[in-house]
Amino acid sequence: MNYKPTIGLEIHAELNTKSKMFCSCKNDSLEKTPNTNICPVCTAQPGSLPVANKEAIRKVIKTGLAVNCKINKESKFDRKNYFYPDLPKGYQISQYDMPFCEKGFLEIDGKKIRITRIHLEEDTAKLIHENNASLVDLNRAGIPLMEMVTEPDIKSGQEARKFSQEFHLILKYLGVSFADMEKGQMRVEVNISLSKDKKLGTKVEIKNLNSFRSVEKSIDYEIKRQAEVLESGKGVVQETRGWDDVKEITVSQREKEKAHDYRYFPEPDLPTFNFRDNLINQIKAEIPELPFDKRLRLKKEYNLNDSAIEIFANSKDLGEYFEKVMSELTSWVGERNQKLVDLASNYLITDLQSIIKNLPIPELENKITPENFAELIKMIYKEEISSKIAKQVLQEMFKTKADPSHIVEEKGLSQVGDEAELEKIIKEIISKNPKAVEDYKAGKQASLQFLVGQVMAATRGRAKPETAQQLLKQLLN
Repeated sequence: MNYKPTIGLEIHAELNTKSKMFCSCKNDSLEKTPNTNICPVCTAQPGSLPVANKEAIRKVIKTGLAVNCKINKESKFDRKNYFYPDLPKGYQISQYDMPFCEKGFLEIDGKKIRITRIHLEEDTAKLIHENNASLVDLNRAGIPLMEMVTEPDIKSGQEARKFSQEFHLILKYLGVSFADMEKGQMRVEVNISLSKDKKLGTKVEIKNLNSFRSVEKSIDYEIKRQAEVLESGKGVVQETRGWDDVKEITVSQREKEKAHDYRYFPEPDLPTFNFRDNLINQIKAEIPELPFDKRLRLKKEYNLNDSAIEIFANSKDLGEYFEKVMSELTSWVGERNQKLVDLASNYLITDLQSIIKNLPIPELENKITPENFAELIKMIYKEEISSKIAKQVLQEMFKTKADPSHIVEEKGLSQVGDEAELEKIIKEIISKNPKAVEDYKAGKQASLQFLVGQVMAATRGRAKPETAQQLLKQLLN
C-alpha cells in the first residue's frame, strides 16, 4: 500500500485546580451525586458573570513552557457558539486566535513533532443515557480543560502512542493534571488522512480515545481501512468515527459535509490578558526536571540500561526512591559503584515491585525506608546474605517495617561463612545421598547440582552456592 498517512492529535486534559474555570465551584468531575458542584455561573443563569481561574492559566503556561512553546504575552478568551444538550450556555468559553501557547514541539525518538497550540477552555456537562432518556449532570460543566493540538507530523500509530504517553508523563511531572485516562481526565482525538502525493487526502476524525493502546490500534486500523477504500476506487468519506475496543475497529458516528461555523468572537465578559516577562520567568522556574532530561541524567550518572531508565522515568516516585537509595549507598562507599547501582535497580524493579504491586511509593517509604533498602543492598553486596535470603528479608521488611540487619539477626539468616561448618553439613549430605554421589562420579553433572540444592536446603539458603559447589567437588574427588 503506497499511501502516506498524515496524522495530527488533539489532546484534552482536565486541570487539577481546586475550583472550576470561571466560578468557585469545586472541581470534581468524579462526584457521583449529579448536579452537586454547581452555581449560577456554571449552569448559565441569566446575569451571572465568569471570573477566570488564575491557577488554571498558570498551569497552561507551565505546560506550554515544558513543551517548548512560545507564550503569547497578549491573550484572550472567545465564545465558541454551538448548541448541544451538554452545553448549558449554548456556547463554550474557549480560545481562538490568541491562545496562551503556540509553536512548540516534543521530541520522540529523535524526531521533533510540532505543537500548533495549547489553549484553555471550559469542559462540558456529562450526558447520561438510560431508560430511553438522556439526563444531564452539570458537575463537569465549567471544569478547566486544556487542549493541545499538534501539526500533522505523525506518521504511524506507534508514533502517536509514544507522543501521547510522553505528553501524559509531562503533565504528571508538572502536577497540572491527574490525567487518568480511564476516568476521562485525559482524552485523545486523532485526525488522519491518506494520500499518494503531496495533496492531502480526506480527513477522518477519531473521537474520545481513552487509552494509549486505543490510540495506536485505532490509527493502525484506520490506515488499513482507508487504504482498502481507496484501492477499491471509492473515496474516503469525511466523518467522525469512534473506536470499538472489543471488535478493534473504528465505527462511523456522523458525517461532516462541511466545517462547523462556530462564529467565534471575543468573550465580552472577560478582559484581555497581558503577561509580563517576570511572571513567565517565575512560572518557568517552577518547572521540575522533565522526563527527557531525567533519562539523559540517569544514563550519565548511573549508567543504567535503557529498560531501567524507562521504568524510573515513567514512575517519577520510584525514580526518586531509587536515587535516595543510591545517595545512602554512595555515602557508604564514598563513590559511585556500578555493582551497587545494578543491585539496587534490579531489586527495586523486580523483587520489590512484585511485593508492593500497585502500592504508591510514598506509602512504600512508610514501610521500607530508602535507608533500610540501601542497608539490604549493602548486605547482599558484602555477601552477608544470599540472594534467596534477601528476598525473604525484603518481604519481612515490608510486613514489619523492621531494618534488615535486625531481621537477619533475629531469624538467624546470615550467610554461612565458616567453611568448617559448611564442610560438616556437606559431608552429611554426601553420606545421605550415595546414589547422587555415584552418578556424579560416573560423569553426570546434574547430580552435582542436585547435591548443591540439598546443601542450600539444609542451610535454608544461607550457604553461598559457589562455595558449596567448590567444597562438594573437593570432597567428592
